[in-house]
Amino acid sequence: MHRALAGKIVTRFESVYPALTRVADDRPIVGRTIESVSARGKHHLIAFSGDLILRTHMRMNGSWHLYRPGARWQRPASDVRILIAVADVLAVGFTVPDAEFIAARDLTRHRQLRALGPDLLEDPFDAGEALARMRAHGGEAIADVLLNQRVLAGIGNEFKSEILFAAGIVPFTRVADLADADLARIVAVAREQLKASVLPRSKSLSRARGRRTTRSLDPSAALWVYGRGGRPCRRCGATIQAKKTGDDARVTYWCPQCQA
Repeated sequence: MHRALAGKIVTRFESVYPALTRVADDRPIVGRTIESVSARGKHHLIAFSGDLILRTHMRMNGSWHLYRPGARWQRPASDVRILIAVADVLAVGFTVPDAEFIAARDLTRHRQLRALGPDLLEDPFDAGEALARMRAHGGEAIADVLLNQRVLAGIGNEFKSEILFAAGIVPFTRVADLADADLARIVAVAREQLKASVLPRSKSLSRARGRRTTRSLDPSAALWVYGRGGRPCRRCGATIQAKKTGDDARVTYWCPQCQA
């Protein structure tokens, strides 16, 4: 989105959220320049000229799409929550559940952003801080800790299972029972997998790549364990296990042999 939008002037702004439209009425978004688009953990930040930032969070079902003018949308108009247009691109936020405008000067004081742990996509990355935050949750299962954005920012449920498979760690192991080398390996795998999921530079807005933690070019073999409960492990052939865990009862997948 940064490559497609940054440096361009907003020609159209719409939202179904009254809080956003009130700000847009008082401080028009149309005519402003989009200065940058960035992410902090799972928070998405669109910075406009004039000290204004649109913060959105996708949670489970939200997403931003980019379209050329006149292109057919992949989701229905009834799902649109925010729309931002520049001369040659339309950014459409579908079913975005959490959105607000904040002043750039208030960014460092924002409660949710301040609470985030180290962002796994940031360089430089503070591995020591990441380890300390993980150790602070010693009595919890590593699978639950990886989903805690106050510990590490950026891991979702799908990546959680894939990271622990690649690291060879049983998801239900308490953090206190893992060695520093285990935690360091988990963090290294997490950074590797998340960075691999970021699209390479491309002039095409339609280029699509699913997550491919296996590094296989076969689209049917993109993931190691996630969503594959009851099926054979791609590495050893053992049956992939699945179990609902944590307060949100999210499904965790693992291989009982590779993650012994």
